Amino acid sequence: MRTLRRAARFFAGRAPVFNATIDIDAMLGVVFDAMRPELGFVIEAQNMDRARLTAGHFPLVTVPVAPARLTTDSGGLSGGSSSIAPSVFSALWPRGGGGGRARSRDVIAAGRSVSAPVPGARHGKAQVRAALCALPRMDAMESYVRQTEPQASRVLSGQDAPIAVIGLSCRLPRAPHPGAFWDVLREGVDAIGETPRDRWDAGAWYDADPDALGKTPTRRGGYLDEVGGFDAAFFGISPREAAAMDPQQRLMLELSWEALEDAGVLPADLRDTRTGVFAGAIGDDYATLTRRGGAEAIDRHTLTGLQRGIIANRVSYTLGLHGPSLTVDTAQSSSLVAVHMACESLRRGESVLALAGGVSLNLVPESTVSAAKFGGLSSDGRCYTFDARANGYVRGEGGGLIVLKPLDQALRDGDRVYCVIRGSAVNNDGATDGLTVPSAASQAEVLRLARHHAGVAPSEVQYVELHGTGTPVGDPVEAAALGTAVGTDPGRDHPLPVGSAKTNVGHLEGAAGIVGLLKVALSIHHRELPPSLNYASPNPRIPLDELNLRVQSALGPWPRPDRPLIAGVSSFGMGGTNCHVIVEEGPAPAGPSQPADDGERAVPWVLSGKSEGALRDQAARLLDLVTAQPDLRPAQVGLALATTRTHFAHRAAVVAEQRQDFLSGLEAIARGEDAAHVVHGHADSAGDETRIAFLFSGQGSQRADMGAQLYTAYPAYADAFDEVDAALQAEGLGCSLHEVLGDAEALKRTEYAQPALFALQTALFRLWEHFGVRPDYVTGHSIGEIAAAHAAGILSLSHAARLAVQRGRLMQALPSGGAMLAVQADQQTVQPLLEAAEESSRSPPSTAHTR
Repeated sequence: MRTLRRAARFFAGRAPVFNATIDIDAMLGVVFDAMRPELGFVIEAQNMDRARLTAGHFPLVTVPVAPARLTTDSGGLSGGSSSIAPSVFSALWPRGGGGGRARSRDVIAAGRSVSAPVPGARHGKAQVRAALCALPRMDAMESYVRQTEPQASRVLSGQDAPIAVIGLSCRLPRAPHPGAFWDVLREGVDAIGETPRDRWDAGAWYDADPDALGKTPTRRGGYLDEVGGFDAAFFGISPREAAAMDPQQRLMLELSWEALEDAGVLPADLRDTRTGVFAGAIGDDYATLTRRGGAEAIDRHTLTGLQRGIIANRVSYTLGLHGPSLTVDTAQSSSLVAVHMACESLRRGESVLALAGGVSLNLVPESTVSAAKFGGLSSDGRCYTFDARANGYVRGEGGGLIVLKPLDQALRDGDRVYCVIRGSAVNNDGATDGLTVPSAASQAEVLRLARHHAGVAPSEVQYVELHGTGTPVGDPVEAAALGTAVGTDPGRDHPLPVGSAKTNVGHLEGAAGIVGLLKVALSIHHRELPPSLNYASPNPRIPLDELNLRVQSALGPWPRPDRPLIAGVSSFGMGGTNCHVIVEEGPAPAGPSQPADDGERAVPWVLSGKSEGALRDQAARLLDLVTAQPDLRPAQVGLALATTRTHFAHRAAVVAEQRQDFLSGLEAIARGEDAAHVVHGHADSAGDETRIAFLFSGQGSQRADMGAQLYTAYPAYADAFDEVDAALQAEGLGCSLHEVLGDAEALKRTEYAQPALFALQTALFRLWEHFGVRPDYVTGHSIGEIAAAHAAGILSLSHAARLAVQRGRLMQALPSGGAMLAVQADQQTVQPLLEAAEESSRSPPSTAHTR
């Protein structure tokens, strides 16, 4: 009976019911055909005088479960203590058995009732109630559940659209960004250290006796280098309000901006969109710090500054986002539950993009004392996950954030996909031996539900990132649940590798789940499994061999790199709220997502900041990145800087061809100096007030082979040039411009120079248009006036081409040896002079008289 209930819960959880009237003969026939000899049905039909039906040699077994009622309302066969979802019911009740009259798929697909004769019914038809019963062969039922689980899960996963992770950000001990975090993981760095003096005097709060009042038995933790710094002006926040804000709010703002930049999403483009923000947070150390100042420390910003709910709301307000905005508190599972909620919001269409993650900062000693008195902290300040020395966890701090988007949309948009969230689940331990005592059964259940939503078989999971706190109680329970739900699956041909990032950076509590998810995302992205630290000998209470688990204690490849990389991430709250997420590698990119380098062509690297100091910092950070990654191509960097970064008022650009010139230019900007290849500037206006003007110059700028490189490199330029060339020939130019552009002598002739300049300028204008740059104003001089008039839409291409050809021809017809005079005067002044000159030219020459 326990097996039956377990199978029913796995297949559908709490599936809603659906109404139908059923042909009993057909139902019994197909059930027996499909399940022979493992299952039977007991049928009680209304209006049948409680006649019990069996079939053939199948024994009748009755069990005391509430009868299930079949309805068409929204899918599922549901009973008092168990339920089966429609797709699984269809699998148990396939089309065609028992005389071919089964109609379950019709009912499920069309959502309508069917009726058929019921043998023995007084009125020929009757609505029936069916209860699924277990036969004595429990081992056969268990085998059936295992065999059908992957198929049933995949059938049910249609509603669980995959969600792509397209952006990452983090601020962790010794890891200010995801690249540094991967270095910490890959190199096996222990980022735990002594409590900094700027937090509190660790010695004053320390006592080796765990029972000492008001003391903690550890001086260690995982800390950020600095938590007080914040560029309030960057986010439009006054210094007074910034001082009243919980640093967790400040950190979430920074992480949001950085994650969006990593995703290649301009924050301004998200304004007024249904972008959701889901933040996990449980601590409020800053509130404790603020209240030490008494009532006098409270000002108009204190209420919003200390509310945990504002952690998410602050991001939505600053960026102008209209999607859901909430701070999640399910204790230590908060940030992973936030990811789960974000994925569900995206699947419902409630959000079109989502930011999800968590933050946790340890600012006052009281919170550490609380954890110590609870009995959770390791006395020697380390997480010994699954190790015999396990004696508690060490606290860490920081935060992480990911950018989520439906996978199909991410692929259409050409986004980089770090990994894909296939499915997730959340449940609670319910009543256990104590409020904070975990339940292995509930943890195993949440793992099964997550795989069910993901459509993933246990044997397909190649790694699990543990909750893994290293506590004497928690680790054995988690291991038992994981071994039962995943490790001991008959289809698994190798022990399941497990590990915990808590051994590197400590337990971030409310942000712990997102740290584990970031680790898995990076492990998939780099296709390596980093080591879990502090593991020497297995915990004697964890039978790793029996559970078919293996601690990943060294850097190595994935067990089956030839198969899709699939991992699970667990996070469990002390109050029993459990969350598990199934993560898979993303599909291979359809084609190259970066521009190809074209030899020695100059490329601009554009940088900006809201202040000169910020601009220099950006240059320094870019210099560090490029130095650390010598394989980055100039065009790749230039494209990212130009299209995926917000452009602020203080600006600089490095325009170069060689790598060393780029590096020296960045060094100069970082020092605030001028240098070759570097251009500095300041935009006096921003946003909608910015205006762009194009000036089209006159004759004199022509040269041989002008535009030749543009024609070769940019199809948009080439197409526009050829279109203008054809129009010029149609208006009587007499030859193609391609025949004269390489001839310096030909370009000295006005009849060719002016049409060529017109074609060059028009093609350049179209190229800028192709790049998304359109002027607000255009002006021109000489032949440039015609190009400007065409760009403004005043002249059609054919009319502009006719003017360019005729103007060039007329000017070419003038006699050689002439001169040009530019006079600054109005028409009233110049007109009489021109008339007098013309009259003088018609008068006969004077005759000289001599005596």
